[in-house]
Amino acid sequence: MTFPSFFEQVSSLSLRDPLAGLLGAAEGGILEYRYADAVKWAGHSCPTVAGAWLMTRAALRHLYGEAVPMRGGIRVELRDEQAAGTAGVVGGVIGLITGAAGEGGFKGLGGRQARNGLLNYGVAMPAEFRFTRLDNEATVAIDYHPAAVPPDPALPPLMQKLLAGQAGPDDSASFARLWQDRVRRILLEHADDPELVQIHA
Repeated sequence: MTFPSFFEQVSSLSLRDPLAGLLGAAEGGILEYRYADAVKWAGHSCPTVAGAWLMTRAALRHLYGEAVPMRGGIRVELRDEQAAGTAGVVGGVIGLITGAAGEGGFKGLGGRQARNGLLNYGVAMPAEFRFTRLDNEATVAIDYHPAAVPPDPALPPLMQKLLAGQAGPDDSASFARLWQDRVRRILLEHADDPELVQIHA
């Protein structure tokens, strides 16, 4: 399996999942996620997947500081309905990392370690996303503005050619290269850009 080389340059995210520890899935319950994991979940790498990664990264840093975040201990809320735009994709990536799940998620062992009901869509709130720690109710709201990192000017016309079925092999290769270059810039050059990921404490 070969991914673009910049995937390895994206900082990984480590969380402690008590359920994983309890059931012997990971020593100490420590799970490490890499950007490639989000890509494998979504089936593609794009500004939306990159944004979900960066928003989760920012939320975990804000809520836990230097401490290891608790997977399964975070409630996630999205302003958009699940079927609207890319909300379902974003929620899925965030859920992968945080363990938050909808009503179909894991219901716990003896009432503990439940993950269902922690990922909610269509929540009326000013920001697009909100993350809340379950242990102390600390919360952070986040907005994502991918327009802060615009695509290469050559990308839109190449996309039009692809969608129209008029792109040749060179066009397809150029499109893929420019598409992933924007993702690279989002994840590496603008990871801490407040105009890209806006945090409301």
